[in-house]
Amino acid sequence: MRSTPRPLPPSESPPHRKPPRLRYFYDTEFIDNGRTIELISIGVAAEDGREYYAISTEFDPERAGSWVRKHVLPKLPSPASPLWRSRRTIRTELEDFFGIDGDEPIELWAWVGAYDHVVLCQLWGPMTDLPPAIPRFTRELRQFWEDRGSPRMPPRPRDAHDALVDAKHNLVRYRLMTGR
Repeated sequence: MRSTPRPLPPSESPPHRKPPRLRYFYDTEFIDNGRTIELISIGVAAEDGREYYAISTEFDPERAGSWVRKHVLPKLPSPASPLWRSRRTIRTELEDFFGIDGDEPIELWAWVGAYDHVVLCQLWGPMTDLPPAIPRFTRELRQFWEDRGSPRMPPRPRDAHDALVDAKHNLVRYRLMTGR
């Protein structure tokens, strides 16, 4: 006969709590031709209030399809803006922004984020070069919404398809769904 172990009182319980995860809500704009994805811009809204936004100096606007030309490119600041950066600089700044050298684990969240995750990871090259602190997946905010019964969400912002605007909107959506 097996006996059920009794739970330890809180004062005797070993510490099993995982450190809290800082959540990052992000969005990218990109050129996709069905075989490759090329970063245009990335916006990140951290749960702690910090924000990051950059535009890649390395994408070719001539390769953009009509939808990107109509909805994304007109929202970008002038190439003279300091927001335009090399992919290498964006990568380094994101490492600092995410604090990948720290002990705190992170979560990445995006709305329909499969392509966003790929274009983010490509900043480091092949997946094997991704720093260990960067998650190998992005949590799916759209699925999270559907799992909660598709609650009413605020309308998309007027400036939708600006990566930072969309990232901040993703954070708003998450907070509405979780009450945080």
